[in-house]
Amino acid sequence: MKLLIMILSDPDVMDRALEKLERRGIRGATILRSRGMAMELQNYMGGSFLGSLRASLEPDREENYTVLMVLPDDRVAEAMELIDQVADLDRPGNGIAFTVPVELTKGIGRL
Repeated sequence: MKLLIMILSDPDVMDRALEKLERRGIRGATILRSRGMAMELQNYMGGSFLGSLRASLEPDREENYTVLMVLPDDRVAEAMELIDQVADLDRPGNGIAFTVPVELTKGIGRL
């Protein structure tokens, strides 16, 4: 099993990605609102150059969305492909997705 972690900056893209996953039977995600380091620096440390630049380029964006999904190994490549179809993760600033191994689970049922 793998934990797929997807961090996206656009809520519309997140909705489309989750919809594509759900249509393929890939379900069971936890969605967290999150903030990137540049935004935190801008808001709480008086602004660094990077934070100021990011805030001026994207003034309306304050939050990202972090999606956590535990998947069987054989569904990971499919999930990543579906996410990339709507998120275009090769473009800087759109988001990232990665996996980490999961050794043991409780409470998620049979995958």
